[in-house]
Amino acid sequence: MTNPFAFSVKLILSTLLILFALTGYSQQPNVVLIMADDMGYECLSTYGSTSYQTPVLDSLAASGIQFAHCISQPLCTPSRVKIMTGLYNYRNYEYFGYLNENQYTFGNLMREAGYQTCIAGKWQLNGLAYTDEISSWNDDTRPKQFGFDEYCLWQLTKGRGEGERFANPLIEQNGKVLERNEDDYGPDIFADYILDFIERKKDQPFFVYYPMVLVHEPFVPTPDSEEWADKDRRYENDTAYFKDMVAYADKIVGRIADKLQKSGLDENTLLIFTGDNGTHPSVTSHTKQGTVQGAKGNTTSAGTHVPLIAYWPAMISEGRQHPGLVEFSDFFPTLAHLVDKPIQSDGKSLYSLLTNTDYQSRETAFVHYDPRWGNNVNQYRDQFVQTVDYKLYQDGRFFNIANDLLEKNPLNEASLTQTERKIHTRLVQEMKNHPDWKPAE
Repeated sequence: MTNPFAFSVKLILSTLLILFALTGYSQQPNVVLIMADDMGYECLSTYGSTSYQTPVLDSLAASGIQFAHCISQPLCTPSRVKIMTGLYNYRNYEYFGYLNENQYTFGNLMREAGYQTCIAGKWQLNGLAYTDEISSWNDDTRPKQFGFDEYCLWQLTKGRGEGERFANPLIEQNGKVLERNEDDYGPDIFADYILDFIERKKDQPFFVYYPMVLVHEPFVPTPDSEEWADKDRRYENDTAYFKDMVAYADKIVGRIADKLQKSGLDENTLLIFTGDNGTHPSVTSHTKQGTVQGAKGNTTSAGTHVPLIAYWPAMISEGRQHPGLVEFSDFFPTLAHLVDKPIQSDGKSLYSLLTNTDYQSRETAFVHYDPRWGNNVNQYRDQFVQTVDYKLYQDGRFFNIANDLLEKNPLNEASLTQTERKIHTRLVQEMKNHPDWKPAE
């Protein structure tokens, strides 16, 4: 005789599976992580920018979580190594533009968890500037070694001198160099590839990592700029085009968000947007809070304060802001928590914050910064630990960054208030948790 209870359970499970299939749900949530290149927090209108309009990102922030204090590394490769491995740079950063093959990345994590994985955009991790020291610099299988089933990348085995990323781009895709075309625009090629990947993998859990090439210099026209129509002006480098590049980055995020929505995947997809470091110093932007000069490469706030937005309708039912700290080591353990896999990391998972369960915000953020790439950035090599309002460097300099954003006036220890003494003691204790290190002379 059929057990009526067992039959009811099977019916309920079958119904749920049908509903999941119809609504685009998979066994695990999909993840799309987008990281703009050289875009500080001041570039988004949702963060108060009056120089640029970012309606797509503003909309995602309004329906998701907007993080007020995301702390990156001050430069691209240090940030990329940290976000991909969840480790502080003193553990695994060796050369600029390089990630050692012995490292375990979030690509490896997600593929091992059963995800279909893809990376598109800027690679710059093969060590192209150190061909004498790094024998594997021309290995085009490196993305697959780091966990990505498919790739569409700029600067994998071909250096910047061989071809740029915007007009007439030089792009490698799954072992082949794409045919170049002067009418092609690199960001569109990357976006098209991601949209195609989502379409092909929509019935399976997928992980897309999109380190954008926008809005890094050269500051050149986009296909939406009037100047694009003149082929001779497509390579014209002028900060006047930065506004157009920000708008185009926002537009591409919109294309991806629209694809997820039209495919019925947006509810069960965690879409994250951030930037790898602050804006280029040649760019000055206006915000409701005042003027911000980009400080890429520098350890001041304008070099490390980047936007962070998380959009996940299934878990984030209404928009909210998170006032606490987040650092770049936190992304890796968040993904590990999402797929329920144990990993080694220096970060703190944001999963319970995203799912609106019990979350204790981190008290401090730590940065070890030794870029090893030219005097213009090496002059800022340092270590610091900070709260939202205060910052301590390894040499003892202590700043109230809420009131002294450019860090011009270090606080005198003898004149600290009782509250500031407690904060200072807390930061000193945190600094002691890291190896004793001083920048090379």
